[in-house]
Amino acid sequence: MTGAEAQIERDLIDKLQALKYEYRPDIQSRHELERNFRAKFDQLNRVTLSDTEFQRLLEKITTPDVFAAASSLRERDTIERDDGTPLNYTLVNIRDWCKNTFEVVNQLRINTDDSHHRYDVILLINGVPVVQIELKAHAVSPRRAMQQIVDYKSEQGTGYRRTLLCYIQLFVVSNRVDTWYFANNNAKHFSFDADERFLPVYQFAAEDNKKIVHLDQFAEKFLAKCTLGQMISRYMVIIASEQKLLMMRPYQIYAVKAIVDCIRQNVGNGYVWHTTGSGKTLTSFKASTLLKDDPNIEKCLFVVDRKDLDRQTREEFNRFQPGCVEENTNTEALVRRLLSDDYADKVIVTTIQKLGLALGDGGKRNYKARLQPLAGKRVAFIFDECHRSQFGENHKAIKEFFPHAQLFGFTGTPIFETNARYEQVEGEQASLRTTETLFERCLHEYTITHAIEDRNVLRFHIDYYKAEGDAPKPGEGPRKEKVVETILAKHDAATADRRFNAILATGSINEAIEYWEAFKAIQAARLAADPDFRPLNVACVFSPPAEGDADVRQLQEDLAQEVRDNQVDPDAKKTALKAIIDDHNTRYGTNHRIDEFDLYYQDVQKRIKAQQWPNADLPRSQKIDVVIVVDMLLTGFDSKFLNTLYVDKRLRHHGLIQAFSRTNRVLNDSKPYGNILDFRGQQDSVDEAIALFSGESTEAPAAIWLVDPAPKVIGTLSDAVKRLDEFMTSQGLEPRPEEVPNLKGDGARSTFVELFKGVQRLKTQLDQYTDLGEEQKAEIARVAPLEALQGFRSAYLETAQRLRAQQRREGDDAAPEVRDLDFEFVLFASAVVDYDYIMGLIAKMTQAPAGKRTLSRERLIGLIQADAKFIDERDDITDYIRGLPVDQPLEEAEIKAGYQAFKTNKEAAELTAIAERHDLDVAALQAFVDEIVRRRVFDEDALRELMAPLGLGWKARAQAELALMEALTPQLHRLAEGRVISGLSAYEQ
Repeated sequence: MTGAEAQIERDLIDKLQALKYEYRPDIQSRHELERNFRAKFDQLNRVTLSDTEFQRLLEKITTPDVFAAASSLRERDTIERDDGTPLNYTLVNIRDWCKNTFEVVNQLRINTDDSHHRYDVILLINGVPVVQIELKAHAVSPRRAMQQIVDYKSEQGTGYRRTLLCYIQLFVVSNRVDTWYFANNNAKHFSFDADERFLPVYQFAAEDNKKIVHLDQFAEKFLAKCTLGQMISRYMVIIASEQKLLMMRPYQIYAVKAIVDCIRQNVGNGYVWHTTGSGKTLTSFKASTLLKDDPNIEKCLFVVDRKDLDRQTREEFNRFQPGCVEENTNTEALVRRLLSDDYADKVIVTTIQKLGLALGDGGKRNYKARLQPLAGKRVAFIFDECHRSQFGENHKAIKEFFPHAQLFGFTGTPIFETNARYEQVEGEQASLRTTETLFERCLHEYTITHAIEDRNVLRFHIDYYKAEGDAPKPGEGPRKEKVVETILAKHDAATADRRFNAILATGSINEAIEYWEAFKAIQAARLAADPDFRPLNVACVFSPPAEGDADVRQLQEDLAQEVRDNQVDPDAKKTALKAIIDDHNTRYGTNHRIDEFDLYYQDVQKRIKAQQWPNADLPRSQKIDVVIVVDMLLTGFDSKFLNTLYVDKRLRHHGLIQAFSRTNRVLNDSKPYGNILDFRGQQDSVDEAIALFSGESTEAPAAIWLVDPAPKVIGTLSDAVKRLDEFMTSQGLEPRPEEVPNLKGDGARSTFVELFKGVQRLKTQLDQYTDLGEEQKAEIARVAPLEALQGFRSAYLETAQRLRAQQRREGDDAAPEVRDLDFEFVLFASAVVDYDYIMGLIAKMTQAPAGKRTLSRERLIGLIQADAKFIDERDDITDYIRGLPVDQPLEEAEIKAGYQAFKTNKEAAELTAIAERHDLDVAALQAFVDEIVRRRVFDEDALRELMAPLGLGWKARAQAELALMEALTPQLHRLAEGRVISGLSAYEQ
């Protein structure tokens, strides 16, 4: 630890002592940590454990399973005492976390067989280590510090697996001026995988969303004893279905507190303005579960306004807590659960339509009369997207039937007078119905402006279509054929070569049908003319005519345009939808029918969400590239793999923001923004919506919401390339990719990695701009020539791989320029250049006459070496290509079979050589490797078994194990094909 870090640590301990933590400088080792925990355990549970009982307790509670440890921290459990009697115990005071003891320790060293890590600062609650704080020098990236923690945790035999450190709930990283925190998790949810889907990290904020990032302020506001106890006990969510810990974000916490306070103080209604994509389902779930334990509340109803949102919300609630809400198959089931005294029926998810039927007058079932016993009770209603159906008669019926009810609404786009459509008349006074008139006051505000600044959602890139030749009439879009041709021309750029997918929003069902037919005809003609043309997988979804179908009617409650359209020539709509579903069945091998439309609709949604790459996870043929819609999917639908919206539909105000927000869910650095291609020239509407929903008075909200225009980004790219060239020149080298291996020293190599990463990030952003003119494209090609860029990518991957291995090998002992470096490989991977694509290119290369080849072997090899997906396989593919016979045409199937045989033989030869070098049985070593790859878990016990026949002493055996794993690790990585092998990082060189 540097002097600066040591000073930060001393200052933090002083601050924590001022917050009434007890400083324990005497706890420096595992033994002292356990002795302190034992004393606290005895005191809490009013018992004195014998040595054997305490050892039995430790064996039971120390586990490498983070989820199991987190669950046991919050629950009562039992151990058997020496005399055979049970002892019921808790590890902390789970009734009142504020009444636990809070202690701070520093420079704790946990020695295990394989690990000798020292931890900066750890906070103990009742002797249990629950928060680890890693302190860094001022310039260190928080992401790099997080990666370091991930690396340490993935090592076999560390304190996180075998000691009380398995109870760490939160990690905090700070360089004093910038503080972040994130939840602990098992490896599945706690690693940088091949696609770099990053862990959710948080910065704390005040109620007005102002950041609290300085370590002193963070400690005061977040680490205060009772606050920390609440954060861990109340505002962490344990997701059983995924075995995952989830931390609520500050704005979610404030909203929950506001709702709960309103209920406890019985002070009326309110609404929460949290932008689309900010996680309002989790917020409402937590609010409802806290209200579930409030004896003053008879029922808590979470109300949505469409059947598909009912299903989606119910699934999300049950994801957070299995079985916490049941399906209301019909209104009768809803009424039964409303009248039930069962604790499990206290929280109910339902649609406003079912609720309206339950409160309606008359009917043979007479629901309203049956519900009369509830009329005088306090019932809490939480409305999802309260700007929609709640403006109708149902809202009035709820307030009349439940005079003591409290109503809370969630919305990402409130209704103000500017965008209000409904009027209410009282006496002779008419006024517009706004969110505030319905729900009285805003309890908490977190707008899209806040979310973009927090990087919780992405900004937008908007391309306003410019017609060539005959311009469309005002208010109309261009011809359908022209729109389809434009989409085909721009889609690959907009979606990063189909890594992502898109929605095409149309103005009516008839227009959706026309688009579906136009795509089919135009793509068929292109494929006939060009066998290399890759058609887009196009789906289309709109609701069928209801014709008395209650499920369809319920689905259509918020689909106003589709309801109107289905009233005109419904038979034609049904015929078209049947043809669309039949086409879907043929393409995807499904068996959907219009009579079970909801199943088809669910299938479309799943395929949009299943866009994740590489295509080995799901074949590209099973994915959807573009889905044509009218009203569906434009509200309430979330997918991280949807990044583009094509708009041929008039949109305004909240409808515009809702539709645009389908595209801006955060994934990773390959998705820099949400893409909008507008065919209706709606810039004025966009500007109006941005001004309306920015919330607080921001002088230039568009500068926050929208990405920089192309000329500015091109200029920034030019500056970044210039800095890279100047750096190479300063090292006495020409600014060419082949000179990168000649850089001297880790400092120079680290600087190159940082500089070129910046170049590639800007190029990735520009690659997805759909409004680049020919001059701009030429300028980009001049500034960053494709061949040079590809060469630098290859050099980056080679250099980064070397430094990454050094980071892992040397840990804290690495030089600062290596230790604090963070890498991004997802920026250097193409979605289109996958295994099948490469095999196809090799086949084409062998089949083309020598004089007509457009791709040489060396250029093909360069393409592979510049793509991060092949980082562990690049040498194999390169060797295979170079070994192929000259002028012998090969089919793709032959190429694939030959490559697999080549790899198998090479791997077998390498493994045999390793076995001979280390005096091991080849078959035993093969079985050891196969089991690691199958489970993707390194088993140190299996390693010891493998080495046992050598009969070595412990010291010689440890050296032999390290030598074997040094040789074996590269092959294990290749066999794992980019997937993480838990525990292997301890042996990486």
